[in-house]
Amino acid sequence: MSRGFIKEDDLELAGTDVPERPISPYPNYVTPNGLIQLREKIEQLQSQREKLKPLKDDTQVSQRLGTIDRDLRYFESRLETSILVEPLEHNHDVILFGAYVEVEDEDGQESIFMIVGEDEADLSVNKVSYVSPIAKALIGRKIGDSVIWQRPAGNIELHIKKFHY
Repeated sequence: MSRGFIKEDDLELAGTDVPERPISPYPNYVTPNGLIQLREKIEQLQSQREKLKPLKDDTQVSQRLGTIDRDLRYFESRLETSILVEPLEHNHDVILFGAYVEVEDEDGQESIFMIVGEDEADLSVNKVSYVSPIAKALIGRKIGDSVIWQRPAGNIELHIKKFHY
C-alpha cells in the first residue's frame, strides 16, 4: 500500500490493539495455592499499570499498558469464575484434583505430578492441569493401577506407586 493512503496517526497506534487471551471452556477449578496465585498476579499487574500510567503518551508504554490491561481482564475474569477445591476434603481412595501422584514408567523412571487448575499448571515444577492428558489418565485411579499416558511423542504406560493430598 502506498504511504499516501496511511495516516501518520495510524502508524503511531500500530500494534496497540492487543488480542484478548482466550478463556478456557472448562470449569475454573483452583487449589488454595492457585487462588492465591491469581490474586497475586492481579496485584502485580495493577502495580505495573499504576507505575506506567503517567507515561502512557509514550508509544511503547502505551503498548505495554494495552498488554497489562488485557492480562488484568483475563485474570480478573478467572478469579471471578474460580471454583475453590480443597484437596483435603477429597475421598482419599482415588486420585482427584489437587493430588500429588507418584508414577513409574515402563523404564523404571519415577515422576511426581500435582494435578492443579489450568492457570496454576507449570510443567517445570511438575504441576499439570486437570484437563491435560496425563491428569485425565490419572484421575479416578488408585495405587497399583496402570494407565496409558497418550502423548504426541508416543503413548507411555505409567504405574501408580502412591499419591497424597
